[in-house]
Amino acid sequence: MSNAHDYSAPSITGEDTSLASFADKVLLIVNVASECGLTPQYAGLQELHTQYADKGLAVLGFPCNQFGAQEPGSEEQIQQFCSSNYGVEFPLFAKIEVNGDGRHPLYAHLIDDGEDISWNFEKFLVDGDGQTIARFSPRTAPDDPELVAAIEEALA
Repeated sequence: MSNAHDYSAPSITGEDTSLASFADKVLLIVNVASECGLTPQYAGLQELHTQYADKGLAVLGFPCNQFGAQEPGSEEQIQQFCSSNYGVEFPLFAKIEVNGDGRHPLYAHLIDDGEDISWNFEKFLVDGDGQTIARFSPRTAPDDPELVAAIEEALA
């Protein structure tokens, strides 16, 4: 598999979703958690979605419970939490693993031969051709000027 569009994952409501359905969009792929000190980043991710969706950005959230068991809920609980607390409208997926033997194939592709995911809210920017063009640490806020500039450049 050569790019992110070659992968699929169940949506938070259980439908198999091919990332090919996001072809020609710039993707911001983020492993998320509801009980993390970084959870307020959901608000910023929603702002990016609101500001750039019409220009071709798709924020994709992948809940993961591998870091401090900070995503213990069911998919229904996660969806409810994100909607009621942060007004999340961007696509969310079913819980996955991003590290280890159970790592989802998308994340194996994203990290390639790089370092494992370090914590919740690590971000990958993927261009319209499905190629990973940038990786941002969990502590990089969604409104960080470097991240915003990278998104705007990818959308240009």
